[in-house]
Amino acid sequence: MATGGIARLVCGRWSKWVVLGLWIVVLGLAGPLAGKLTEVQKNDNSAWLPGNAESTQVVDLQRQFQPDDIAPAIIVYERPGGLTAADRAAAARDAQDLAGADGVSGKIIGPIESPDKAAAEVIVPIRLDDDGWEALPDIATGIKDTADQGAPDGLQTYLAGPVAAAADSAGAFAGIDGTLLYTTLAVVAIILLITYRSPVLWLLPILTAGAALAGSQALIYLLAKHAGLTVNAQSAGILTVLVFGAGTDYALLLVARYREELRRHEDRHEAMQFALHRAGPAIIASSATVAVGMSCLTLAELNSTAGLGPVAALGIVVGLAAMTTLLPALLVIFGRWLFWPSRPKFGTPEPTATGLWARLGRRVARHPRRVWVTTSVLLGAMALGLLQLNANGLSAADQFTTEQPSTVAEAALARHFPAGGGQPVTVIANASGADQVRQAFATVPGISEVTEPVVKGNLALIDGTLTSAPDSQAAQQTVERARDVLHALPGADAKVGGGTAILLDINTANNHDNRLIIPLVLLVVLVILALLLRAIVAPLILIATVVLSFAAALGVSVLVFRYLFDFPAEDTSFPLFVFVFLVALGIDYNIFLMTRVREEAQQHGTRRGALIGLAATGGVITSAGIVLAGTFAALASLPLVAFVEIGFAVAFGVLLDTLIVRSVLVTALNLDVGRWMWWPGKLTRKLDEPDEKPATPASSAEPELTH
Repeated sequence: MATGGIARLVCGRWSKWVVLGLWIVVLGLAGPLAGKLTEVQKNDNSAWLPGNAESTQVVDLQRQFQPDDIAPAIIVYERPGGLTAADRAAAARDAQDLAGADGVSGKIIGPIESPDKAAAEVIVPIRLDDDGWEALPDIATGIKDTADQGAPDGLQTYLAGPVAAAADSAGAFAGIDGTLLYTTLAVVAIILLITYRSPVLWLLPILTAGAALAGSQALIYLLAKHAGLTVNAQSAGILTVLVFGAGTDYALLLVARYREELRRHEDRHEAMQFALHRAGPAIIASSATVAVGMSCLTLAELNSTAGLGPVAALGIVVGLAAMTTLLPALLVIFGRWLFWPSRPKFGTPEPTATGLWARLGRRVARHPRRVWVTTSVLLGAMALGLLQLNANGLSAADQFTTEQPSTVAEAALARHFPAGGGQPVTVIANASGADQVRQAFATVPGISEVTEPVVKGNLALIDGTLTSAPDSQAAQQTVERARDVLHALPGADAKVGGGTAILLDINTANNHDNRLIIPLVLLVVLVILALLLRAIVAPLILIATVVLSFAAALGVSVLVFRYLFDFPAEDTSFPLFVFVFLVALGIDYNIFLMTRVREEAQQHGTRRGALIGLAATGGVITSAGIVLAGTFAALASLPLVAFVEIGFAVAFGVLLDTLIVRSVLVTALNLDVGRWMWWPGKLTRKLDEPDEKPATPASSAEPELTH
């Protein structure tokens, strides 16, 4: 059905009430389901690792040696002057008391005294059943309480190992949905109040975005529950930011066009029909670009990245549905008074024709080539910060913005025991070659001790102790050396796993995903722009500006992380996520601007069209960019470095995109390249009008809404 026909259905005199009623029914059904989304989140290793990774295969094979998934909790006892007899007795008593406690499975190892006699460790195996990862914070607290209660005065106790790290991570993610939701709501509300300068109007986009979020969460819950969709705390948190950010962008574009049409049409229903007819294609194209771009993530090897793709795409699609049905219905139901105290009156002139963005356009038009060359050079200089990009992953100590108990415990453990003692490298091979594998494993540089093979059936399990910290680059290099050595053994079929191998496989998968998805997203965006603008030159130029903007944003962000935030590195997923968000979302502003430029160019030629398009959309694009930047900046409210990095880089990149790239660079290129932007389309033959001729926006004409 044509856009005009849809517009009549959405905001007709009677149909608007039907639309509102349908959304009330949808929310009545979706509300209870949306609240259950946390129940289907998966935050264990399987939700992050690629299914074919060697470390994943080792996790599966280990079940033959122990029926449950086991993770160690390591109690560290430390007295700088040396352990006393009472300290040793307390550690031994704790080991006995914890046997058979909730969550404990298998034999407790220790106490093991350190070579310097100043510390001891007790290794407690914790069972991870279906709810194991969610239950770890309570289990970790119980173990730590047991150690503290019997500790003599002066004896320091810590809880280290994977269980402690998982407990801290769970604490950091606790309440992530609520924190992000309320922070995002506050940011969007403040920005909309400033944008609209109306005490009421800002509520409608927020209510509509809230409805879209509830609907998308319910749909994602059903898919995760019944169709195997992978959802974790990361993708659920980003969903909130994405729906509010992108959805509010679409609302701003629609409301701005509706306000324009209210000055031309006395009847508000007719004004909304024209607003939807004219803004609808840009909104639909923008959301399609984001949804398809996000869907490209499903091709990722990393499960967490692949799961984010459909989660984000579904959020965008539901957001589009809400902003093009529920929001228009609400706007026409409430009428013009929503805009009070600046109600758009029928017959009044459009203020954007003489506003800030019109004046900026005239300044750029004086020397467009000088403007775009200078701007490009400055953006290129900003991109030089990429030389310091270190996206090789964050160590356990660097993952949080504040010091965590598990990192303090790991430091205490490292002071007295081999760095990799708590998280060994695990090798599983054919039992027939176990001795050969053990001997070869022991020769690998970076491995200090190797256990005797444990044989079950036709498989043998061997553990090796790392000389480096398990989350270090040196430890990952040791795993690579071990794989090179053991894979070369004929008939052994040896596989190397463990915590360090998991980190290595995550990094490898991220590198693969970067090489595959970044070019694919660029290609998808290029095709959509070409179809929308019916040209080849304009899409190629716009893609070039997007890539330059992304590089500049990433370069500045890296410098900020290194010298202001004191972050030593970036998360391995950082470049890909920032690229997808900046390109897929940043292209929205290209579409908002260029569809309006094309519309005006059909009547006035490209030069005049570029100036009118900038004047008409500059304000709404800036407002939309500020809203989107604010919502992503809300990620910085979480105590996780990876989220802070993504939030800052995307927020800065969006502001750079809206304030400089769209408004200055793209406008200057439009003016300099002129009608050849539309090659090989028909607009290439449309000559520019003289600058002195007054411009009447093409939208003042009244097209048939059925076409």
